[in-house]
Amino acid sequence: MDIKVHVRKSDGDAYVVELAGEIDVYTSPKVKEAMTELIDQGHYHFIMNLEKVRYIDSTGLGVLISALKRVREFGGSVSLVCTNPQIKKIFDITGLVKIFGIFDSEPSAMKELA
Repeated sequence: MDIKVHVRKSDGDAYVVELAGEIDVYTSPKVKEAMTELIDQGHYHFIMNLEKVRYIDSTGLGVLISALKRVREFGGSVSLVCTNPQIKKIFDITGLVKIFGIFDSEPSAMKELA
């Protein structure tokens, strides 16, 4: 399975990174590359839209965590839009709900950034 990564500028200085497919050991490098490129360009506020993600493994979680650590060095943030109950459950079980803001829609994630 492949992952599709679509990046677009949003309101303010935030970027929305839409992911579709599966984030696993094979596809994680593509997500990491996109995030690294944006951070290297000086962008530090992200909304990761996971609505079309069907599966995420520990490697995928690691990519999200490393992106969050990098942007926090610059006062940035990573918010997640997640409506899939199975994906939400993974964030609950791992305790990552405590470090990521998890929202049901992009507009609600945007309000948090404002």
